[in-house]
Amino acid sequence: MTVQADFPAMTIADAHALLTAPGSLLEMETVTIRGLPTRTWKNAPPTLAAVFGAGRTHGDKIFLVHEDERVSFENFSRAALRLAAQFTADGLRKGDRVAIVMRNLPEWPVAFFAASLCGAIVTPLNAWWTGAELEYGLTDSGASILVVDNERLARIAPHLPDLHDLTRIYVARSTEEPQGDPREIPLESIIGTPHHWGDLADRPAPDVALVPEDDATLFYTSGTTGKPKGALGTHRNIVSNIMASGFAAARSYLRRGETPPAPDPAAPQKALLISVPFFHATGCHAMLSPALFGGVKLVMMRKWDVMEAMALIERERITGCGGVPTIAWQIIEHPERGRFDLSSLETVSYGGAPSAPELVRQIKKVFGKAQPGNGWGMTETSATFTSHVGEDYELRPDSCGPACAVCDLKVTDPEGNILPAGEVGELWGFGPNVVKGYWRKPEASAETFVDGWVRTGDLARLDDEGFCFIIDRAKDMLIRGGENIYCVEVENALTEHPAIMDAALVGRPHKTLGEEPYAFVTLKPGTTATEDELRTFVAARLAAFKVPVAITFSNEPLVRNANGKILKTELKKLVGA
Repeated sequence: MTVQADFPAMTIADAHALLTAPGSLLEMETVTIRGLPTRTWKNAPPTLAAVFGAGRTHGDKIFLVHEDERVSFENFSRAALRLAAQFTADGLRKGDRVAIVMRNLPEWPVAFFAASLCGAIVTPLNAWWTGAELEYGLTDSGASILVVDNERLARIAPHLPDLHDLTRIYVARSTEEPQGDPREIPLESIIGTPHHWGDLADRPAPDVALVPEDDATLFYTSGTTGKPKGALGTHRNIVSNIMASGFAAARSYLRRGETPPAPDPAAPQKALLISVPFFHATGCHAMLSPALFGGVKLVMMRKWDVMEAMALIERERITGCGGVPTIAWQIIEHPERGRFDLSSLETVSYGGAPSAPELVRQIKKVFGKAQPGNGWGMTETSATFTSHVGEDYELRPDSCGPACAVCDLKVTDPEGNILPAGEVGELWGFGPNVVKGYWRKPEASAETFVDGWVRTGDLARLDDEGFCFIIDRAKDMLIRGGENIYCVEVENALTEHPAIMDAALVGRPHKTLGEEPYAFVTLKPGTTATEDELRTFVAARLAAFKVPVAITFSNEPLVRNANGKILKTELKKLVGA
């Protein structure tokens, strides 16, 4: 641990008050949102159109890097404005849905902001979905325009005859002739290729009036159980991330007794290695929009590969990376890490999945100056809700941090009564980033969104300072013979073992106990461990009833969905649950 002896120099409450004081960049104000007084960031850009306008001021700086393609902020802006003009010519109107179905490509943010400028509700669908799942998302949203890459088009093609709402299908990077559907248009025929976006004529933005409470996005929940639900987000929901992204870092300076540095326009450009998909709220709201607003370079990868990632960190002088904990672990544990210059890293942060307390210690040990960070949020909170960085994270490595200043958390019992600090219950959240509800699903909305609060379904506790500790998903908690077993607790114990890189605990059906704990683990490269050794290791740390009755070893990282969460539904199938 490297925490200084007199830490903290300021309480969380005092730090928040100082950072949000009148006249400060992070000043708060209270506005009425859907009839409820809500704290908001006074100086946040009001809409995604304002974010786009701010991004264009960064001019010739590089914004997007994808393989050999390097796109400046200005050239990105020209492509987005050209596509927005085409959407307008297509008859797109405010409130219409534009679906994006593609992997991370420079065309993805172009389509996103082009549709946003038109006042459309942008609907990013999961690029990992099957054709049938994509048909569901397109039908449920009622999208009229689809922007899709060639691979995803092949999946959707058999379903196109049933997608009557679609009037235009723009195909990015198509290597084949149109398949005969008159709605298909090569995207390159409108905006050309990224290498030539600078040749596009400048266009005015669409004449569409936008306000912070206008509908902006429709992000579908991960759908690990049942049909995915579309979370309807507003412009204010999304732009709240822009202010929150720097808030935790500024708070960490105050907590250690230092003054947060003022922005320096002459400082080297920040660069972010984006290894999570844009179609996830984290990739879009917490990375893409803040990067465009702040002039940050985004470096994309076709798919995650640890060797390629380390090469990109060295070549592009990446200052921030992460995404989910497994990515950080793979870099830390890779036997060839020493071949690469990773000294540019300033932050290694992640969310989307619980992380082992050991990870924060390893980040400090391996990367030196890089600050470890994590946070918590969900699709329904438009990504960032809590943030954790620096010494606070070192001292509470099993926490996801306190809520940002404009947000509130509470923990309740099953009847909805607020529980005191330290007690475990269901986590609820309130703030300007909580979405309006689920698209065309009033019953599901009423169940999840109550008086502006979102019921997260997470089991958590809050300490006296408001730091949040996610214990588990309520539906994943095991009950063995009447005893509660919180999966994260056992998983953390397993990952404390020097050989374990990844761990997941699920319940295996048991005739008399109801269920019993069963673990899946991935070993770090070059290490070994036995089932008996790991069970003994856990037994030395936790009560006997929490020790896994059996352990399965995997040679690959445990399967995760696009949000970075381990797909326990798939693991449960392996144990007959």
